[in-house]
Amino acid sequence: MSTPQPYEVHALKYAHHVRQARENFIGGDPHDGPMPLDFFVWVVTGPGGTFVIDTGFSAETAKARSREHIRCPAASLSMLGLDPNAVTDVVVTHMHYDHAGNLDKFPKARFHIQDSEMAYVTGRCMCHAPLRHPFSVEDACLMVRHVYGGRVCFHDGEETLAPGLSVHHIGGHTAGLQVVRVWTKRGWLVLASDASHFYANMNEVRPFPIVLDVMKMIEGYGTLRKLADSQEQVIPGHDPKVLALYPASKPGLEGIACRLDLGPKEG
Repeated sequence: MSTPQPYEVHALKYAHHVRQARENFIGGDPHDGPMPLDFFVWVVTGPGGTFVIDTGFSAETAKARSREHIRCPAASLSMLGLDPNAVTDVVVTHMHYDHAGNLDKFPKARFHIQDSEMAYVTGRCMCHAPLRHPFSVEDACLMVRHVYGGRVCFHDGEETLAPGLSVHHIGGHTAGLQVVRVWTKRGWLVLASDASHFYANMNEVRPFPIVLDVMKMIEGYGTLRKLADSQEQVIPGHDPKVLALYPASKPGLEGIACRLDLGPKEG
């Protein structure tokens, strides 16, 4: 099999949330202190096309959930030279409010989602308040409309979307959480999304407390390592360290967007 051409991979920060370390691990944290969340969407561009990974949330949702909304993730794609109106492929890693809002801002896109995630977000589990809290009914209803509009591509497990780019079902955090595996100049990189919110969740095997199945979440850490060429090439979904470690996507975007395919900054 021939080696695919490498992709560029960008992480774009659009929101922030101040919280304590004890809130980020099951059982809390013995050295409690500030451990904020950054919220990202990701952009993958290369020979197979342009793929937007997740769609973030709106300013209205941020206000309702007491999050700091910095910029509209869809509109912010222009900083990378992209027009959300022209995007044709969006991977939704899972349907939590911070990953599946703004679907209406991608009018030409088809949305890639796992069968099990759509069944979860529209099924009996949503009868229980603790399970449905991280979801938005408006996002779920809009995704159903896109199903009826012929704009949703369902996947069951692992599937290649283009040479060098594939989705892989992990579960754990939600029933149908999927991650994205991308071929880059530095080998196979995995966008873990919420399979590991922080580097510490995976590296220290300390799961994040918003979870449907703890065992699947823990087993997912091993899957992430197998999919990537090294543990360092697994990119967590909410860790502020990502922007600190990787170079800006271009001058002027320091602290906003970074290039994950180039490897960490020296020093």
